[in-house]
Amino acid sequence: MTKSPLIAALSSYLPILDWGASYNRRAFGNDLLAAVIVTIMLIPQSLAYALLAGLPAEMGLYASIVPIIIYAIFGTSRALAVGPVAVVSLMTAIAIGHIAEQGSPDYILAALTLAFLSGLFLLLLGFLRLGFLANFLSHPVIAGFITASGIIIAVSQIKHLIGVKASGHNLVELSGSIFAQIDTINWPTFALGVLTTGFLFWIRKGLQPLLISVGVNPRIAEVLAKAGPVAAVTLTILITWRLDLVSYGVAVVGDVPQGLPSLTVPSFSMDLWASIIGSAVLISVIGFVESISVAQTLGAKKRQRIDPNQELIGLGAANVAAAFSGGFPVTGGFSRSVINFDAGANTPAAGAYTALGLAFAALFLTPLIYFLPNATLAATIIVAVLSLVDFSILRKTWAYSKADFTAVTATIFITLGFGVELGVSAGGVVSVLIHLYKSSRPHIAEVGRVAGTEHFRNVMRHAVITDENILTLRVDESLYFANARYLEDFIYNQLVERSAVEHVILMCSAINDIDMSALESLEMINERLRASDVKFHLSEVKGPVMDQLKRSDFLDHLSGKAFLSQHDAIAALKN
Repeated sequence: MTKSPLIAALSSYLPILDWGASYNRRAFGNDLLAAVIVTIMLIPQSLAYALLAGLPAEMGLYASIVPIIIYAIFGTSRALAVGPVAVVSLMTAIAIGHIAEQGSPDYILAALTLAFLSGLFLLLLGFLRLGFLANFLSHPVIAGFITASGIIIAVSQIKHLIGVKASGHNLVELSGSIFAQIDTINWPTFALGVLTTGFLFWIRKGLQPLLISVGVNPRIAEVLAKAGPVAAVTLTILITWRLDLVSYGVAVVGDVPQGLPSLTVPSFSMDLWASIIGSAVLISVIGFVESISVAQTLGAKKRQRIDPNQELIGLGAANVAAAFSGGFPVTGGFSRSVINFDAGANTPAAGAYTALGLAFAALFLTPLIYFLPNATLAATIIVAVLSLVDFSILRKTWAYSKADFTAVTATIFITLGFGVELGVSAGGVVSVLIHLYKSSRPHIAEVGRVAGTEHFRNVMRHAVITDENILTLRVDESLYFANARYLEDFIYNQLVERSAVEHVILMCSAINDIDMSALESLEMINERLRASDVKFHLSEVKGPVMDQLKRSDFLDHLSGKAFLSQHDAIAALKN
């Protein structure tokens, strides 16, 4: 069925019009099952990430209700599950930790404002079609950042796991603070936290195979394994209540307001905006990069198109919604999205059904979590984030690219030593600097003809035919201000060593662009070669690059010629 032009235009900004038009009973069944599984996982996880952000537990649920629905309307991924995630929750705590005391009204207002600013920034990038900017954070740098952040998050939760007071924004501060309080361990909390952590690690790998071995249907066994954290929550609540562990100093969630999120309004204070705008930008970038990576990976498995610019709009709208519905910054989570995909979600409606499930929990289940130990939530966070820690990226980058290894190593150590904001900033800067260094020293190969063919290859890698009077160089990079002088020096150094050269051919097959600085360098090369009685030629210039050159007078002053192919150039000059 052909869409009308209006519907087609609206669908690009409202993807719900696209998938919603073909929604059917089968998709509904698949989405509903996926929503049940994800909801079961998200209830303890949402509470835990609110704890990580230093916010009241209910805000974790609120951040997982309205934003998911808004993303379902504007997002293009059919499997991405939006809500609080570990890294963004930690960055939220760091961003607003210096503004007010955790859990205070001013702290909550700052969290709402941070979500609002993050949303505005993402929307701005989306409407300006600037999704490509996130590419400046390379995948190895992001992997290194997430690994280091996972370690910091896990260590930050040890204080809840053993019942001590500790603070800090990096590994050094946190470790020192925890060790300073080691003699104040609350042993009932310690026992509960360690046992819960061990149980959660076990059910991650061991529960499903055990259930299958005793005859449980594999699909049911998978659902029960995903529900393991809920079992841990239920069991520790009962133990804490029955043994009156609160009287022994075990910290619990306490009273959680019962009901749906009410309308909230972020602050419009310019002083507050100025103090957190940098953090909002970093949170937006990190959240978007993580989200789009997950969305594209899952979308590729079902050949579904993901539009990065529309994803910016979807995530931006979700964060603005979080600001007005009692939440904090959100993005697409890796673990919940993978579970959503594996559970069979067909459309973003699965996210909307998940929101309904969490709304039910906020309405009717919050009184039941009064005795939920903070240690249980800490264990949930630790188990979740340690799955993100991947030191194999160091081995892989060392073997493949020393430059990427340098960027990853710098990101990991700066993040661990100085905190997540400086870590990700340093990673981005190092990535750009390494790119500039590599592109400023492009690979330049002398080429010769492969015998019996018209192909020209690197003389260092192939047995080729060359002519002592003709020097042919191939530059494997576009020419721009940072590498133009390098090309000049390379050519001059070659001529110093080869007095017999009468022609220099620049083979341009890999050059996609020549900027003004590079054009001036080519003009300088041409003049200096002319002064040395050496002619300067070009070959295999791409159409768009030739169009650029024709807009100048460079070709009019070229001492040699511009040849269509390298073979033509050699044939003409030899004759």
